[in-house]
Amino acid sequence: MNTNIGLIGKKLGNSQIFLEDGNVARVTVIQVGPCLVLGKRTAEKDGYTALILGFGKKRSKLVNKPLAGFYAKNKQEPAEVIREFRLSEAEVGKFEVGQQLKPSDCFGVGQKVDVSGISRGRGFSGVVRRWNMPGAGSISHGAHEYKRHVGSIGCNMTPGRTLRNKKLPGQYGNERVTVLNLEVAKVIDDPAIILLKGAVPGARNGVVSVRIAVMGSARAA
Repeated sequence: MNTNIGLIGKKLGNSQIFLEDGNVARVTVIQVGPCLVLGKRTAEKDGYTALILGFGKKRSKLVNKPLAGFYAKNKQEPAEVIREFRLSEAEVGKFEVGQQLKPSDCFGVGQKVDVSGISRGRGFSGVVRRWNMPGAGSISHGAHEYKRHVGSIGCNMTPGRTLRNKKLPGQYGNERVTVLNLEVAKVIDDPAIILLKGAVPGARNGVVSVRIAVMGSARAA
């Protein structure tokens, strides 16, 4: 589990920038603010420690009563997106409820981050597109309407059924995907934007979570 600090963001799209050495870097632009600390989870009360972060704003009439009471208790405005980031107790203690986090508080240029988001939904797809299968059989010798089929999916006698987790046609995309170890190319506090080298899952304006890489560098100074 990734227990490093991170921020909630919105994927704005793709672009490119020129690096100091003159090379061009293809980047994904992510808006990671404003992110507010809405609350904390403690080991004594909840059994684990975490920060509750909010991103964006939502109209009060669209908030249900439990959340409305939570916001009223902390004297805060409703957030569009709420996420929990599990952190160590020492890390949680560095932040205060109501504090607004800037990109530079968490990330630095050259740092590795992990990005999680919902991938683009591609509907019901066959095995060639969904699993990159070559297709079953030949398209010659009189065979027709069979070149993109899945082929055999089990044996007749043993086990006499199709095993679970068999790669078959079905829903493709629209699932949570995490891309590891993307490099931060640029950090801009105003207007709270970071540029990441490479691609990020999801469509434009999709909500993503950006955290310091679980296998990457330490937190920026």
